[in-house]
Amino acid sequence: MEKLDNKCPVCGSKINFNPVNQKWDCIYCGSGFSLDEIQKYNNMGNVEVSKKEDVGVAHTNEMDVYRCRNCGAEVMANETTVATFCVYCGSTTILKDKISVSKIPNFIIPFQIEKKDAIEAFKNLTKHKPLVPKCFKSSKNIEKVTGVYIPFWTYDLEVSGIVEFIGKDYKHWRDEEYYYTKTSKYIVKKSGEFDFNKVLVDASSRFSDDLINYLEPFDYKQLIEYKHAYVDGFLVDKYDISEEAGLERVSGRTNDTAVNLMKDTVNHESAEVSNNQISVRQKMAYYLLIPVWMVSINYKEKNYIFAMNGQTGKIVGDIPIGTKEFIIWAISIFAVLFILALLGLMFI
Repeated sequence: MEKLDNKCPVCGSKINFNPVNQKWDCIYCGSGFSLDEIQKYNNMGNVEVSKKEDVGVAHTNEMDVYRCRNCGAEVMANETTVATFCVYCGSTTILKDKISVSKIPNFIIPFQIEKKDAIEAFKNLTKHKPLVPKCFKSSKNIEKVTGVYIPFWTYDLEVSGIVEFIGKDYKHWRDEEYYYTKTSKYIVKKSGEFDFNKVLVDASSRFSDDLINYLEPFDYKQLIEYKHAYVDGFLVDKYDISEEAGLERVSGRTNDTAVNLMKDTVNHESAEVSNNQISVRQKMAYYLLIPVWMVSINYKEKNYIFAMNGQTGKIVGDIPIGTKEFIIWAISIFAVLFILALLGLMFI
């Protein structure tokens, strides 16, 4: 069993990963260390990964798991990170337990945006917006911005097969009395083989696919081999979509893409699929973690999640109009207009 916490080689205190300089800084003695340096001191390298096809399998390790009793979300953390509220619904009714981690990530994109920058970006979202409910501007809520690694599956796939199309061409003409259309139909068979690499699918049902779509793009060229040290000080969303379920989702997408690529080569005015014999074969699957800063604010029994790309700083979120704020704003506008109307009458 490997410990997952990081210790300062100089003073032995806890050290945290700094997204800005990509080092581990000690808040007590001010020292900073590279990954190689803390690995030598703490033996914090990757746990041994099996060389079999199930490349994510590793020797068993334990992490803390926090289960929300309100929404059911589960996030993990190492021994040095404590969760006091649910990042998805804000509830404080969370239970802490231990979990045996038998499958570790293969790759990770480390955070490159600091928490203070994420907080400032969230404040800017609501700045100069008088109709935003006060709870969205509350320092108590804003300080809950939390760094979470979102789990993904990515697949290397081989797609091949035959697709049969009904191709159609049209000829139009008219005489003095009628318009005519002649439709010629053709059976067209296309075959093809395609390689799709690094096809991604969100492995967390809690984190909205729409949010991920808005947060993209991530620079996947910056994926690096997973090390436990990178998750220190952050939470890790526990994946609840299995590798097999993720494969089903991406198989449908790659199947459609392959069909469309074949359809583009049909030399007729229109083409419709009449028979699809495409097969998708998994060559390799990887488990990776993507960095996201997020905060959940409850307003009128609805949770509003705001998220920031922890690599690029792109931020998304839906801000509602506060009922109370709208009434105050409307009354203020009416009062101003009423006073202006009175002044206008005085000068007539």
